Amino acid sequence: MTLVVKDKSIVVPGEILAQGMDHVPAQGTFRENENIIASQIGLVNINGRLIKVIALSGRYIPKVGDMVIGRITHISFSNWAVDIGYAYEANLSLKEATSDFIARGADLSQYYDYGDLVTTKVIGVNKQKAIDLTMKGPGLRKLKGGRIIQVTPSKVPRIIGKQGSMISIVKEATNCKITVGQNGLVWIQGEEPEKVRLAEKAIHKIDQEAHKEGLTDEISKFLKEKLK
Repeated sequence: MTLVVKDKSIVVPGEILAQGMDHVPAQGTFRENENIIASQIGLVNINGRLIKVIALSGRYIPKVGDMVIGRITHISFSNWAVDIGYAYEANLSLKEATSDFIARGADLSQYYDYGDLVTTKVIGVNKQKAIDLTMKGPGLRKLKGGRIIQVTPSKVPRIIGKQGSMISIVKEATNCKITVGQNGLVWIQGEEPEKVRLAEKAIHKIDQEAHKEGLTDEISKFLKEKLK
């Protein structure tokens, strides 16, 4: 009836995480008799009774509800193709792109053009690997200016932090606008180039040290020292 590991511990496949029926296996774990066991190498995440293991590496796999950053790669008469860092391009239809009435044959590049970066949301993933996106929702928009960096998709929850606590520390210290996509792309925009570079360094540090305990305090200290 006990936990065998601590929250944020690194575990390997086959490692026992908890014994008894008090906890429930989630992503990256399975139950075998009375034990909950890790099915992949990663970071333990304990949330109430749920135990999951977040992979430390691996490619992005889209899920409905994910907010992602993508790049427009193709425009047809009725939709846009968007690269979201997955094996298959995602689809943004006219209906989900805008509430405007668009006449048949209109130039769709006036809305989103080749190469444009967008913050968008996954609303559908089917068995044929077709991914549908929407631009309708808070924070979903075309991204202008700024710079893009890449992080490990599985470490995005750590970069964001509980209720956005970790990324808020970076935003406030650097006075930068930052958008973190579940697909591991991060958009940073700021007035001062040195503060943009500092935000980038801080985010890469969180990515590389996601397994550490007390990382929030360490990032706060890191930013304060660099800003002196």
